[in-house]
Formats: sequence, C-alpha cells, structure tokens
Amino acid sequence: MITKEDMVELFADMKQNAPWDSSKPLLWGYFFADPTKSKLEGASAQLKAKGYQVVGIYDSKPEAETPALWWLHVEKVEKHTADTLHARNQEFYKFAEEHQLESYDGMDVGPAT
Repeated sequence: MITKEDMVELFADMKQNAPWDSSKPLLWGYFFADPTKSKLEGASAQLKAKGYQVVGIYDSKPEAETPALWWLHVEKVEKHTADTLHARNQEFYKFAEEHQLESYDGMDVGPAT
C-alpha cells in the first residue's frame, strides 16, 4: 500500500529532479489490475464517468495462452499535493475493493500536454 510518506517523498523528488513544475496541473496515470478483463471494463466505464480518460486495458502476458493479469490504465490532468494524492490513492484502494478488483497498483505522472 502506498503511504502518505511515499507521497511526501514523491513530491520532494519531483521538486528537485522533475523537468516540470509539480505545483501546476500534471498528467496523472492510475493503474488497476485483475485477472478478469470484464471486471476492468466495468470499472473503466465508471472511472470514465468520473472524468478519467481510459488509456487502455492491457494483457500482462500477451504471448501466453492464458493471461496472467489484465491492467487498466486511466489518466487525468490534475493538480495534486502530497495530501491530495494520498487521498486519491485511498479513494482508489476503496474503489478497487468495492469493485472486487485484485488491486489498485498506483500511479505515474508526467507533464500535462
């Protein structure tokens, strides 16, 4: 589980090393995982209704006969602080639990285009 301390470290690292201003809106990507693609498809529709853009649902082992795990990637341009991102992570852990997804796997960040 991602802790608030992890978020504090992330923002300190971005302030020192990222080529973007972390006090401005950034493109945040969020990831969910489950062995059942249809569960992620249902979750993606609900996240889209909340304003997230669905980037895709990916098979972690496309060459295998049976997928090991499916990944849902959504993103949204948002302005976060360590506190607001921690709150968002908690919201997504709860969302994953409510939708019986295997996991909310975290986020990534980049400049908003």
